[in-house]
Formats: sequence, C-alpha cells, structure tokens
Amino acid sequence: MRNPFSPFNAIIFDLGDVLFSWSSHTDTVIPSATLRRFLGSLVWFDYERGRISKETCYERLGVEFSFQPLEVRHAFEQAHNSLQCNYDLVDFIRGLKEQSHGSLQIFAMSNVSESDYAALRTKPAEWSIFDKIFTSGSAGERKPDLAFYRQVLAETGVDPHRTVFVDDKLDNVLSARSLGLRGIVFESAVTVKRTLLNLFGDPILRGRQFLRDRAGTLFSIMPDGTKVKENFAQLLIFDATQDRSLVNLVTYPRTWNFFQENDAAVFPFDLDTTSLALSIMQPDAATLHSVMDEMLEYINEDGIIQLSTWLQTYFDHGRPRIDPVVCLNILTLFYAHGRGQELCETLDWVYAVLVQRAYLDGTRYYVAAECFLYFLMRLLQRANASLDSMFKPLIGKPGDAVALAMRILVCDYVGVRCENDLATLLSLQCEDGGWEVGWVYRIGSTGSRIGNRGVATALAINAVEANNKMKQ
Repeated sequence: MRNPFSPFNAIIFDLGDVLFSWSSHTDTVIPSATLRRFLGSLVWFDYERGRISKETCYERLGVEFSFQPLEVRHAFEQAHNSLQCNYDLVDFIRGLKEQSHGSLQIFAMSNVSESDYAALRTKPAEWSIFDKIFTSGSAGERKPDLAFYRQVLAETGVDPHRTVFVDDKLDNVLSARSLGLRGIVFESAVTVKRTLLNLFGDPILRGRQFLRDRAGTLFSIMPDGTKVKENFAQLLIFDATQDRSLVNLVTYPRTWNFFQENDAAVFPFDLDTTSLALSIMQPDAATLHSVMDEMLEYINEDGIIQLSTWLQTYFDHGRPRIDPVVCLNILTLFYAHGRGQELCETLDWVYAVLVQRAYLDGTRYYVAAECFLYFLMRLLQRANASLDSMFKPLIGKPGDAVALAMRILVCDYVGVRCENDLATLLSLQCEDGGWEVGWVYRIGSTGSRIGNRGVATALAINAVEANNKMKQ
C-alpha cells in the first residue's frame, strides 16, 4: 500500500532508544540518573567518536563523577546486556520496504563507538533491512554535529528533501531539519509508525481497507464514547463511497428518522434525513413526489422579514426548528428532481447565509462551517450548473478530519488547491487506516455532538483522490 505520490524514498533511523531499547537500572552503586549523565559528558562524546579507548573512558568518568572505574565498567556492561530490539517496529520497517518494491532505502545513524557497535551486532535483530549503518565511531563525528549528517548524505547519495530522519533527541532532529531532511522526534513506536504510514502508505487504499474491515459497524459516537445508531452518517458514507455493503441502515417507505433506535414522539421524522435518503436511495417517482409535496407544508414564514420563508427541520408543526444546512439538503432533493423553483425563497435565504458568512460558527444542527459549504457543494452538483454562477464566486478555519475533507472537496469543486489543509488531513490518518472521528452534527436541544469515523474516512478518501486527480 505504498503511496505513489509520496515524495520520500529514504529513512534514516537512530538505533539506541529507537530501534533498540535499554535499561539504565543496574545493581551497581551507580544510580540510573547518573548513568544517563555519563552519556551526556564530553568524555563519553570522545569515546563515541573513537578518540579515546573504552578503558580510558571509564577511568575519566570515574574521576569526573567520583566512582571507581570498575564500578563504571560494571554499570555499562549491565546496560549493554539489557539492550533489546524493538521487533514490532523493525517488522513494520521491513514491511514498508517490501511494499516499496526496492524504491525505499533504510539507513541507520547512531552515536555509538566501534566496540559497542560490534557488541550490538551480536543482538538478534533483522539487520538485513538496512542498506547501510553509520556510526560515530567509524565516522569520527557524532550527532548533532552537522559534519556527521553531511558525511551520511554524501555516502548514501540521498536527496535530503526526500529523506525522513527519526531520532529520540530533539537536538539531533533539529540538525537534520536544518539540512532539509524531514525530521521526526521519536516519542513511541506507535506514534512513529503512524507518522511513517502517513508519509509512505497509500492513504486511499488504507482508508478503503478500514471501511471494508468495519463494514456494517461504522456507527457514530458522542465525545464521551457513547455509541449512536443513526441513519444520517450511514447515508453520508453510502453517498461518498457508493458502496451499500459498508453501511447499516434502517430503511423507511416514505419519510426517514435520523435515529435508528428512537421513539418518534421524542425525535420526529425529519426533513433533513429524509432529503438525504431520497436523493441517494432513489425511491419510485410517486413516493418521491408525494414526500416533496408534504415537505412544502412545512414552510415557515418569518414574521419580521415577510418576504423570507424557509423550510423547518421536522415533520412536526409543533417544532418550528430551522437550519440553513437542512434547507440545503431539501433544496438538493428538489433541484435534483426538477422542482427547485418551488423553493425560491428558501434558496434566497441560504444565499444570504453564504453572503453574510452567517455559517462561520456552524449552525443549530451542524458543528462546522465546512458542513454548510459541503452540503452547498452537493446542491450545486445536482442543480445541473444552474446555480453555479450565483454561488461559486462566493465560496472560499482548519478543523478536524471531516471539516478538512469537506473544505478540500468544496475547494476542488471551485478549482482551488488546499495543500496545507491536505497535509493536515493526511496527518490525521490513524495506523488502522481510518481517520480520526470528526464532529458533523449535534443534537439541537442539548448541543451534544455526534461524529463518525466512517464518515471522516469516506470523505477523506474522496478529498485525497480529488487532490491526486489535480496533480495528474
């Protein structure tokens, strides 16, 4: 699942505390904190460069820190014996290399003396993944000195702007970045794997696999983790993927309810979910037009601005809720079936919402500004270009994966590239291939947000595909 659009073709890894872990706890008189202080001393730096012998290093450290050289030796021997390969991360790197079919080079660059490196090579590990290993002992230089990096770049011939550098020390990463490498500070195997997957893996293939693996179970959640079984997210996933097998829908013969498990007296059937469902599921013409006729009964007249009317949210005259995104979805249904002229004043109102940027803080039922723009795009796509000249010139705050994906898709529709938003969106893809949950809508009475990783992933895939098409 290698990303053909990835600019990177090489990775340089640190060894200690990245691909190998060790313990500074010993049964000697030297505390762990002091042993780590040894590693930051000028004496140890000289040893790593090969300027002094191991024996001389232990003697000088003993003098500097008031320990016997033999105690220093025993502490380091125990530390060396504790070295263990991070097999999970190494297996991951091997997989990346195999997927590249020879186009990805893997190097190691470590501050380690020649004798310690020889001891390290006796440890069981998959050393064959490396195209070459560079040590401070053989180079006579050490990180973060720029001379060491320049030596590695010269010997490997890699382009620094196409190379990723992974190290647990910020100073070392900073030096790499100053020479043009993409630097990653190693915090954990989990975070570095996710970052590397986002740099090298194919986001589209990974996202599609995520959706397939969770087909039928892509339910929504609230911020506290509560699962919400609702139809709207399932319809959005279906709309974005055109794959009915991915979703779990509770279908209705005419009008639809947002919730799958709900007493209609609590949350009545709504025009929003119904509009989305009828524009996607394509019922028979008689049913379709009878529902649209019923929707026209829920036009709400504003008592202050007499010329302005719009559609409310519920099939319930006792709940006069309004929302411009709901209006957009109803307009989309009407325009898709040649009846858009019946809602001229509703169209004028959402036009005013766009002109005045009234949507910037979201709406009653939708969390992000991008939701308004995304559903406006759906309207324009289904209105056969009749509304383009009215709305397009007026289109176009970073947010979560859903907001970013929606923004990228809208901008793609009007011919604008969003490179920064795309980079942020790609960074939000998780190790499992899906994108982090994005908050799409909220319960109007409580403000509780509802999000869905399936929606985020499906929209993100479409956004990445749209960007790739623009590149070709």
